[in-house]
Amino acid sequence: MTALWAELPPEAADKAKALYETFCQAAILTTDAMTAEMAKLVENSYRDVNIAFANELSVISDKLGIDVWELISLANRHPRVNILQPGPGVGGHCIAVDPWFIVSAAPEESKLIRMARNTNDAKPNWVIDKVVEATKAPSFNGKVAVLGLAFKANIDDMRESPSIAIARKLAEANPTVEFLAVEPHVEALPKNLAGIDNLNLVSTEEALESASVITLLVDHDQFKSVPATALAGKEVIDTRGLWR
Repeated sequence: MTALWAELPPEAADKAKALYETFCQAAILTTDAMTAEMAKLVENSYRDVNIAFANELSVISDKLGIDVWELISLANRHPRVNILQPGPGVGGHCIAVDPWFIVSAAPEESKLIRMARNTNDAKPNWVIDKVVEATKAPSFNGKVAVLGLAFKANIDDMRESPSIAIARKLAEANPTVEFLAVEPHVEALPKNLAGIDNLNLVSTEEALESASVITLLVDHDQFKSVPATALAGKEVIDTRGLWR
């Protein structure tokens, strides 16, 4: 469904609708400009709130010793429940940004939307704490693999990616640790990661073979085929539930 702005005169909206209907298969609806823009922001904010619920569940489940992915799968068997999947945070140019426009327009009335944003923005730091904790294990060899830099699976788009923030903060705060970043959809580190001496872009194979701590941040298809033998004896932080 696509909503078009319907400003005066109404004939303009009708003509725009007719134009869009020549190449769009979805229903074309008209409304006023404010409602049309708000509809877009609401779509992304709804997903952000849902993801925040999943991310909060993952933190709670970790504290209580519960498998959050099994928990969500069981809860989603209810016909009116559809919890999304947790992850290391929320990225992309829309979901991570659009809710703030609503908060800015009505700060006193958008408490839930603001809290969801804060919850999702806090998740990368939770992941960082998990990685730092794993590096204290006796088996740690000084190398951490960071699998995935894009903001979602099977793309090269890294806009607002929580993985970028996680990799950068980890490398900068732990200069004696070598971080092996893996992003199969790019050939070089993005500008905001380039130049960090202890952070290098490597292949999946090299990262898995070299690092004793494996941090999965993006569920790329390439990572799904990693055999259990490649993870044996290593500290694994799987933020996507890919290797359950």
